[in-house]
Amino acid sequence: MTRRKALFLDRDGVINVEKGYVHRREQFTFQKGIFTLCSAAESLGYLLIVVTNQAGIARGYYTESEFIGLTEWMIAEFDRRGVLITKVYYCPYHPVHGVGEYRIDSPDRKPKPGMLLRAQADYNLDLERSVLIGDKPSDISAAEAAGVSTRIWLRPRAETLQASAHCHVAESLDDIRNRFFCQTRPTFNLANLPGCGGETSRRSRSCSDSAHLVCTDVPSLKLRARCGHVKLILP
Repeated sequence: MTRRKALFLDRDGVINVEKGYVHRREQFTFQKGIFTLCSAAESLGYLLIVVTNQAGIARGYYTESEFIGLTEWMIAEFDRRGVLITKVYYCPYHPVHGVGEYRIDSPDRKPKPGMLLRAQADYNLDLERSVLIGDKPSDISAAEAAGVSTRIWLRPRAETLQASAHCHVAESLDDIRNRFFCQTRPTFNLANLPGCGGETSRRSRSCSDSAHLVCTDVPSLKLRARCGHVKLILP
């Protein structure tokens, strides 16, 4: 069986704006660009998997039921936009600040790789072809320990960006989409099309742009290129 590839997403700071122990809908603000990023990754065959530490449960700030209710709403918001979240893995434990049964040094808590390895087993994932996006060093460390080859550190403040041997660094989700999840633009050889005068044209545009190529000898014949796909429009 062919192994799948996944885009692993941290939640707070990647999917939603980090506000500290978010657990209600009114606190939850989706990050700019998250839906278009996930849609682009899904179109390239990536499963979308969330891996999130939820120490707020361990500390008693909110319950697992509250977290699950918010998660179901979040998944529905993605689904409403045509994007499928395959699975949400979460760790409700903390080794020091956990209360009662939640005070555990769990193998699932990042920077340990437990959640990613569970996803690998559950979905037969090829981690060398997979990607993780996180906003903390613990996210990057977990991905490295699991063997995820492409690790992206989302750091919105451009002045703090630093190159790293352990990960790529990006300042926005749109930046990540354009760098990692936009297909290569094609070259169009118009000489192969009737009435196009032997002209060759190349388009180098961002993933969100579309280009129309019009054959002057056949005004109704167009080529539309969008993010690496070509559509021939006939009269």
